[in-house]
Amino acid sequence: MLPSRRAVVVSAAAVLALAACGSGGSGDSPQEGGTSTATGGAAGAFPATVSTKFGDVTLDSAPQRVVALGWGDAETALALGVQPVGASDWLAFGGEGVGPWAQGLYTTPPEIIGTLEPSYEAIAALAPDLILDVKSSGDADRHAKLSAIATTVGVPEGADSYLTSTEQQVAMIATALGRPQQGQDLLDGVQEAFERAAAAHPHWDGRTATAAVRTSRGWGAYVEGSERVQFLERLGFVQNPRVAALPVASSGFTVDVSAEQLNLVDADVVVVFPISIPETDITADPVWRAVPAVADGRAVVLPPDVSSAYSLSTVLSLGYALEQIVPRLEQALPAS
Repeated sequence: MLPSRRAVVVSAAAVLALAACGSGGSGDSPQEGGTSTATGGAAGAFPATVSTKFGDVTLDSAPQRVVALGWGDAETALALGVQPVGASDWLAFGGEGVGPWAQGLYTTPPEIIGTLEPSYEAIAALAPDLILDVKSSGDADRHAKLSAIATTVGVPEGADSYLTSTEQQVAMIATALGRPQQGQDLLDGVQEAFERAAAAHPHWDGRTATAAVRTSRGWGAYVEGSERVQFLERLGFVQNPRVAALPVASSGFTVDVSAEQLNLVDADVVVVFPISIPETDITADPVWRAVPAVADGRAVVLPPDVSSAYSLSTVLSLGYALEQIVPRLEQALPAS
């Protein structure tokens, strides 16, 4: 095994510390029950304009009551030192609606709002002055209803169906909160962590990888451009060419793979996780076990907390995902 994973990954605390050092702001601690009044960025961060699918959104001053509804939007705000008063819990974490990598960042728990069909009445009751719906469906009716409540930052152009990238999400939310430099520092910290991990494992460079999933509906594989594939590519892997050749819907980030064609997922390494089914539905499946990479011990089955971090792809969850996944990849595909 190569150097300790502590040398090649970065924790949520380290990412936050790096961003705080680079923010140049003072008084970044959030107010109880709301957002921080400090900009945490360079002077003149407001007025701030964010470009979205629905047009430019301009904020004249720092928002005081933020509701974060998009996939990972709340964690992104927290990473920037702002506590949403309302948030959606997409992965059903419970409690404050965040994973273990973001525990302790709230001083007052947010009101948990629905995901696909949020209660607009509950949102309005929180009296927000900013709504974040940055990684979301891009549905025009949803956006119109949210905008009638408060200034809303929706998805960027071309990012319908939850295709907003981590970089877009951080940049847009950081701009809306008046903390653009802090946002860039967060992204730089994550990028440096991936670069260290890749440099410590040069034998992964150019090796093929599949990011797969099994749900109650069957098997699937993630396609080029999806964040789960990008995670592996940032470590030096390349997308499985057999998966890359499968037809993809214009708005989708997965392709269905039938049990009869499951060998399509075979690659130098296969990363897989279950959604809403037991892990044994994967590990005990004889068809899965017959895939060459699986039979050869080159498959990584992610447990729930790790798959959640891997799937959420926030600047906080990515550090946790690296810490958990890199050692598993080392075991599956060690240096020869």
